[in-house]
Amino acid sequence: MLFETLATSGHEQVVFCNNPDAGLKAIIAVHNTVLGPAVGGVRMRHYANEADAVRDVLRLGRTMTYKNALAGLNIGGGKAVILGDPKVDKTEALFRAFGRAVDALGGRYITAEDVGTDVNDMELIYLETEFVTGVHQVHGGSGDPAPFTAYGTLQGLMASLQRKFGHEEVGKVSIAVQGLGHIGMELVKLLKERGAKLFVADLDPKLVERAVSEYGAEAVSCSDIYDVPADVFAPCAMEGVIDAQTLERLKAKIVCGSANNQLASHAVGDELYRRGILYAPDYAVNAGGVMNVSLEIDGYNRERAMRLIRSIYHNVSKIFDLSERENISPQYAADRIAEARLTSIGKLKLPMGRTRPRMGHLRGEH
Repeated sequence: MLFETLATSGHEQVVFCNNPDAGLKAIIAVHNTVLGPAVGGVRMRHYANEADAVRDVLRLGRTMTYKNALAGLNIGGGKAVILGDPKVDKTEALFRAFGRAVDALGGRYITAEDVGTDVNDMELIYLETEFVTGVHQVHGGSGDPAPFTAYGTLQGLMASLQRKFGHEEVGKVSIAVQGLGHIGMELVKLLKERGAKLFVADLDPKLVERAVSEYGAEAVSCSDIYDVPADVFAPCAMEGVIDAQTLERLKAKIVCGSANNQLASHAVGDELYRRGILYAPDYAVNAGGVMNVSLEIDGYNRERAMRLIRSIYHNVSKIFDLSERENISPQYAADRIAEARLTSIGKLKLPMGRTRPRMGHLRGEH
């Protein structure tokens, strides 16, 4: 069954990591290395069962391939998940054991921060492998990727406003932000700085309280966030939040947020398009974080990273152009652009000696 699934999904390699002494159960999914080593974060989450973990890592790994291809990066796509509760199960041994598993792949997969992990966890992984990004700046890394992902989401939002309303002035619109984790809160900060009217919802009442007190947002319950009459709905929580039921409740004219896999299916994307609700494909919008950490492979420069992230505005606009020209949903347009790059670059041969990345700068080499 698993091999049939991999044949359908197109994954090159899936590695199951098990270290009982360290309490590690993890899965690394290398989806595609046509453009370069597979880069994608490691998510730590309490899954209901192992089958759910497999489905999640395969879906996320494939998304990373498309995200990195669409962003114009010379890296492939992959993802990892650690099965466990990030609030209680984190230990030094666990992350060092995961680091050894990553290192054993010899650079085919480079890990990073994701939901349930942070820069301190990356530091522990770094003790065992150089194939990790998002470590502290003192080690040549770029630190927490959340601000960069939020900044990229802002670029995608501005492109969406320009397409839908003919302007990109965030201060003229209202935005419903679902999810106030690292990225969601950073996005709220950026939107407040630009004068947006904000509605927010999160399962954690402390995060909602912070958004209200620090950024002047209006609190909404998690069950009611879909019904808010805002111009923009920004999903910044978990996947699959827009399905046939929640779509019926949306009042927004734009859907643009930082969460991965926001749509429950492509059919939902088609329905958004039919109804005239502009959807900015998630993996185009939330590429700021991986754009940022990708520069660590060849030597990090923050100014260069910010310039690269601003290209998300152009990338999202290209998707909308193709969508309008071909009369297809933006989701299909994004897939088509990513697949075209994978096909064209896949016909080229990598020069000798470039089969694996050099990450020596993280060790202080120059």
